[in-house]
Amino acid sequence: MKSLLSLALATVVALGCGSLFAAEPLKVGDTAPDFELKGSDGKTYKLAELLKTNKAVVVAWFPRAFTGGCTKECKSMKENSASLKGLDVAYFTASTDPIEGEKGNKAFAESLSLDYPILSDPDTKVSKAFGILNDKGNAANRVTFYIGEGGKVLYVDKGVKTESHGADVAAKLKELGVGAKKS
Repeated sequence: MKSLLSLALATVVALGCGSLFAAEPLKVGDTAPDFELKGSDGKTYKLAELLKTNKAVVVAWFPRAFTGGCTKECKSMKENSASLKGLDVAYFTASTDPIEGEKGNKAFAESLSLDYPILSDPDTKVSKAFGILNDKGNAANRVTFYIGEGGKVLYVDKGVKTESHGADVAAKLKELGVGAKKS
C-alpha cells in the first residue's frame, strides 16, 4: 500500500512538473525565439536573417496540413499575396508536419499552388518555444505572430478566421505601420 501511494505521489509530481517546463505562449513585447526552419520551397529560414531585410515577419501557425481549416487559411494567404508581397514583410504559414512525404508541407504547398513557403517544425522545438504546441504535444495551435525589429512580438492573433486570414494579416500589418517595400 505504501509503495502504491509513493508511486501515485511520484506520478502527480511528475505530471505537475511537466507543465513547468512548457513555454508560456509569447505575448506582445516578448522577444521571439530565433528559429531556423525549413520551408516547403527547400530553403531554410532564420528569423534573425529575415529581420535584417524586412520590417516584420509573420508566422501563421496551423495544426495540420491537408485539413479543412488549414487549407482555407493557406488559400486565403495565397489569395491575398499581392497585398502581402507589396508590404515590407516576410510571411509564412507553419506547422509541425514534416517537409517531405505524402502528408508533408511540400506536398501540401504544391497541392494548393502556394506562392509562399510553409515552414516545418517536425521536432516541435520551435512551436514549443513559441508556447503554442497543443495539449497532446503533436501539433501547433492556430496562432499568428507578427514579429518586428529586434525580434519583438508586435501582435499575437489567437482568433484566426481561416477564410479571411490573408486579408486580416495585410490589414493588421498596415495597422502596425508595416508599409510598402522601399525600392
